[in-house]
Amino acid sequence: MYEIESRVRYSECDEFGSLSLVGLINYLQDCTTFHSEDIGRGVDYMKHRHIAWLIAAWQIEIERLPHFGEHIRVATWCHTMARTLASRNFVIYDEEGTELIRADSQWFVYDFDAERPVRIAQDQLVYLSDEPPLNMPPTKRRIKLEGTAQEAPSLVVTEAHLDSNRHVNNAQYLGMAVQALAADESLREHDGTPDIRRIVIAYQRQAYLGDVVVPHIYHQQDTCSIDLTTPDGDSYATVRLELAPQVAGTDA
Repeated sequence: MYEIESRVRYSECDEFGSLSLVGLINYLQDCTTFHSEDIGRGVDYMKHRHIAWLIAAWQIEIERLPHFGEHIRVATWCHTMARTLASRNFVIYDEEGTELIRADSQWFVYDFDAERPVRIAQDQLVYLSDEPPLNMPPTKRRIKLEGTAQEAPSLVVTEAHLDSNRHVNNAQYLGMAVQALAADESLREHDGTPDIRRIVIAYQRQAYLGDVVVPHIYHQQDTCSIDLTTPDGDSYATVRLELAPQVAGTDA
């Protein structure tokens, strides 16, 4: 298991003083990248070999989001590697050691020369841990969409969305989904605080600078799914936000 410690910064918080959802995913991926650096498999090592670990799916369970100024500890471990896919767990603890966030994720190695995922090489097995996986439902590569979609205003990929691989960073798709839902009152309690308890994201294709992203919103009881697509309808990523039961909509 690999761990980092931090304190929630003001710049990482949403308008209500809690760690933002994008900030949450950034902590998880920062823990991953620090792990890679510290075991000698960091950005420069991978770039020299023209490969990178890319994420295929997230599943994140939220007990509560930490607040501004809280001291937190982020832990991660890779519990499974098979052929082309690796699975990695995360836990975010508060200062007393209470679990705030639990997550599972699926990753693959992408070869930029071949322009495709490749089999996990022997030198990457150093990530594998003896730590057992968290007791969570299986993380899926696809999210089933049901019902009729409501189209939200399109977004254009800017430099701010990109990471060192020059494609949209995985956390930014969640940011786009949240932006599309900014005016959706079904995601807010009476005091305006989001009460999202589970996030599931499935990534299908990469978006690049200048690409147009069209959000399609699917509403169901206690759940909202946002399919972020090309103008032709091909999915970049699908984001599912599951709400606490007590904030479910009621019949009029």
